[in-house]
Formats: sequence, structure tokens, C-alpha cells
Amino acid sequence: MNQLKAYLKGEIPSLLWNLLLAMLAYMACRFIYWAENYNTFSGISFGQWREILMGGVKFDLSAVLYTNILLIVLLSIPCHWKSKMSPFIGKILFLIFNGLGIVMNLMDAVYFNFTGRRTTASVFQEFAGEDNLASIFLTEIFRHWYLVLAAIALIYALYKLYKTPEYKEVELKYYYPIRTLLFVLVIFLTINGMRGGFGTAVRPITISNANQYISQPSQAALVLNTPFSVIRTFGKKPFVTPSYFPQETLEQLYTPVHYPTDTLAFQAKNVVVLIVESFGKEYIGSLNSSLEPGGYEGYTPFADSLVRRSLTFRYSYSNGRKSIDGMPSILSGIPMFVEPFFLTPASLNTVSGLAGELSKKGYYTAFFHGAQNGSMGFQAFARSSGFQDYYGRTEYNEDTRFHGDEDFDGTWAIWDEPFLQFYAQKMSDFKQPFMTAVFTASSHHPFVVPEQYKDTFPEGPLIIHKCIRYTDHSLRKFFEFASKQPWYQNTLFVLTADHSNLTDHTYYQTDLGRFSVPILFFDPSGETTTGIQDAIAQQIDIMPTLLGMLHYDQPYVSFGCDLLHTPVDSLYAVNYSNGIYQYVKQGRLLQFDGEKPVGFYALSDSLLMNNQLGNTEQQKSMERELKAIIQQYMSRMNEDRLVVK
Repeated sequence: MNQLKAYLKGEIPSLLWNLLLAMLAYMACRFIYWAENYNTFSGISFGQWREILMGGVKFDLSAVLYTNILLIVLLSIPCHWKSKMSPFIGKILFLIFNGLGIVMNLMDAVYFNFTGRRTTASVFQEFAGEDNLASIFLTEIFRHWYLVLAAIALIYALYKLYKTPEYKEVELKYYYPIRTLLFVLVIFLTINGMRGGFGTAVRPITISNANQYISQPSQAALVLNTPFSVIRTFGKKPFVTPSYFPQETLEQLYTPVHYPTDTLAFQAKNVVVLIVESFGKEYIGSLNSSLEPGGYEGYTPFADSLVRRSLTFRYSYSNGRKSIDGMPSILSGIPMFVEPFFLTPASLNTVSGLAGELSKKGYYTAFFHGAQNGSMGFQAFARSSGFQDYYGRTEYNEDTRFHGDEDFDGTWAIWDEPFLQFYAQKMSDFKQPFMTAVFTASSHHPFVVPEQYKDTFPEGPLIIHKCIRYTDHSLRKFFEFASKQPWYQNTLFVLTADHSNLTDHTYYQTDLGRFSVPILFFDPSGETTTGIQDAIAQQIDIMPTLLGMLHYDQPYVSFGCDLLHTPVDSLYAVNYSNGIYQYVKQGRLLQFDGEKPVGFYALSDSLLMNNQLGNTEQQKSMERELKAIIQQYMSRMNEDRLVVK
């Protein structure tokens, strides 16, 4: 009994105290995370905070147990000679792993601005090929110096408050029986704490379990912590096919296979798709006439002029929140569900897209991106989706008409203005018809402009606004050059963004608003209808709409709609955020967690303040349609059915 008392006075209290310290550090990080992203999380009521913190404790406990498992084993394993080394080793392990957890949480507080969710294990694949991360981190350290100080303060607090257990001589007669029993108990409690509950009927908690503690999907980021999100998504299969409907019913409800809709002859116009980095809809004044009292000017005078000559849509959305989500959505009609398509095993599937389909009609196809060749996985996807050639920083440097790496921004890519000029001039070298796409880069973190423009474009309320002005200027120069080329009048242009970015208006900080991007169809020949249509559009609609405009006569797979040949009441948008699917149709937004609806709003309720969740016929119908889309998506991803065979 004396041995048991000695043990309980030594290692067990020390272990519990130190784990409690780690829990408190994680909770402090949660409040810092909230403060850093206050515009997104403002307006949380006391009752909502209570639920968030209750859930947060559960996820923090799981993460702390995962990251401190070596310390737990060290302090509890029955081994009487370990006391000579374990105090020092234990403290080192504690500071390393919990210090890393603090740093991950605080770094993610900054990254949330760009993704709208906690970072998962896919981040290691996303940036695996980048060689500029050191400069990015260094920039952010200076820009967010207060978070660095917070990390230092929290780690120092752990160092000072860490409790080292006291060890005494033991009687081996009692030591191993007692400590073996206690070790089994500690491991049992640890495993169940990692799982989030006791018993075989309790499934280990995952990031989707955070949704039971929130009222809006974005709040899941406050419930979770970054170490947990990374650990629990590492090596996981992202696509699990649900069994909502039998196959015959599923095909009747929804199919992503598109068949020719008319008998008109194919029209071999050139197609040019401009994917503009972070060019969120919020920045374009002409698409936000009522955003501010007295009018809203925005930051894109050229894009405003293009809107007046283009076909666009009142409700237009991206299908993801990262750059690597934009390319599959825009060019292949593949939305982001669960994880970015690039980073899943399904990326090895046979896929097609605008380039692949138009290659069948004799088009020359090329993709342009001014970063290092291979960056972000764009070159690989361009090839797999049917682009014949790729033009990146390497090809730009080889073109003697330009200044090579003198035009490199020092971080990501060639500045937008010279690279878009390169893009336009290369198209003048191509044989028509051609289909090309460009992905710009300058309106991106770390949000700087070329030296010669530092005093040209004024600052805005947000650090990105100056970059947006520069990119808009670059687009103007591109169209000025393109308009003088012989291929211009025979070309269909599309301008959109990969995703939105920093925002200073509440509407664009909602769970739906943060997906708002412009989608413009511009036809210099004047053959296409212009104006802002009171309808819904999304990135995955771009491919079928362009193929419809060309009267394409072959079947293909795309999860979007042909915006010009689909009734307005049948148009929809779908995206995925923090474990919640969002489905927009007929003036309503349905939020669905994969099993049940969790939100139902009118689009006129722009701030999503009035959840009308109920048992209405429209809600039932939208839920049924969304389930069919999800099931088709998951089954086709897992069965390699993304092309018509």
C-alpha cells in the first residue's frame, strides 16, 4: 500500500498536471485563433461559446493525448531503473511536442484567412513541391510578430510550470504488480481519451464531429485544433461512397454525364480561360452595387468595364477555397468535396476537361502558369486533363522577347503584367482554333506589387487591395494587346477567380459568402447575351457552358450545368466547408453534414441569421438532390468513372 501511495504522490499527479497545462495552452491558442479571425467569428453568443468550448475540450484532450503519448508511457511504464533519466527526458518530450502543437495552432490562425478551415494532413502534399516556403514563413513572422511572442510566452509558461515527478527507492516485491495494474489503467484511459469516449460502440472522433457543437460551419475551426486535424486526417481515404439510393434511382435523380442538347453544327471558336488568383467577387464594384450605403467603388476599374460587356450572374460561387481546388473545378467540372482532388488517390483517375474534349475537335491546347514548372501540381493536372503543352516560368525565361527572371516576384511567380503579355503573344503564335488557360499569381500572399508600381496603386483597407489593383491593371494591358490580334474576334473569354481571399465586409465572411467569385463570359463578337443574370452559377458550370456555346456534339462528364441551356430554376451551386456540404438552389441554401440537414436559409438572408430548418417540401427536395450529387461524386471517384467510355 505504501508503494501505491508513493506512486500516486509522484508520477500520476505530475502527469495529470502536465497534461492539464497542455490543455490550457491549447485553449489559449483557441482564443488567439478567434481574435486573429475576429471578423469571421464575431457575433458568437454566450450559449454558442459554451458549446464550442465544451467540444473544444474534447478535441484538445484527444490531441494532447496523441502528442504526449511518449511522455505518458515514460511516466507510467513499470520500470524501476528509469528514474535516473526520465525527469530530463520527460521534460524535453513535453516541451518539444506541446511546443510544436502551440506553433501549429498559431500558424493556422493566419492560414484560416485563406482556407476557411483548420489545416489537415493534405497540407504536406499541397506544398511538397514548393521551394519558397522559408521566405513565406519569414514574411509572416515579421507580419504577425505578436503571434510569435504569444508562442514564446506559452512555451515558456509550459517550461516554468512543468512538474517533475519525485522518485524514491522502491521495494521490488510490490513495485511491478501495482505499477503494471496502474499502467494498464493509464493506457486504457489514454486510448479512450484519444477516441473521444469509452466503449466499442463509440467511434473515434474525427473532424466532422466538431459540427455537433456549432451553429455555423465556419465555427468548426474554433472547436477543433490543428494537431488533431492533421493527425486524424493523415493517411485517411477521403472518398467514402454513401448508400443513399439504389443505382437505378440515383441515375434518375442526377447524373454528371452531359449529352448533346442541340443539332447545330460545332462552332470552332478559340477558348481562353483566365483564372485570376484570389480575385474575389467582393473586390469588383459593379457586382456589389448595394454593398455599402451610397455605393461601392471596389478596386477593379477594368474588370468593372468588362462586366458591362459580359454575361455574368448575381449569385456566383467557387467550388473550393484553395488554388488547387480551382483548376479541377473550372477546367474539368470537378468540385472539391472533403479534400482537394489533386491530393487524393482519385487524381490518378482518367479525367478530361475543356482541353481534352476540344482536342478531339482538332484544337491546340496549352496551360500557362508563371510559377516554377510543376508548382502546386498544376502541370501534372494540365497533362492528365488533356492539355498538350504547359508554359511556366521556364518557358517564359526562354522567350527572348521578355526579361526572364528579372520579372520574377521573388516568391511565387513571374509578375502578372509581363506574364499575361507573354500569354497573349504566345497565343498569336498558335494555330487556330486553340483552347488555353492561364493561372495568375500576383494577387497572392505576401501581397506585394512590382517596385515601379509601389506609388501607382493606392493602398486599401486590406493588404490585398493594392495587389488587386495591380492585377486588374495587368488584365487591362492583356486585353489591350489581345484586342489587336487576329484571333480576338473569334474567341470566347472566361474570367473567374480560383477562390476568394481577405475580406472586410460581413456578407463575404459568411459560410456561403466566402465562396463568392466572379464568373464572366465575354464574347468580343457580340453573339453572346450580356448583362448580370438573376441566376446561380459556379465554377464547375464553366466547362459545360463553353461546350454548349460551341455546340459540342460529344458526351462528357462534368458535375456542373450548361448555364445557357438549363432552366434558371434548375441551376444550383455546391461546395464543401468544414465537414458541411452547401447546396444553393431556387433562392435557398441547404447545409448538410452527410447524414442530416443542419441549416436552411433564404439567399435574401445574406448574413445567414435566420435558420429556417424544418420539414418543408423544398428542403426535402434539395436534400434528395444533394445526396444524389454526393453519391455520384464519391462512387465515380472510387470507381474511376470521370469520363464517358
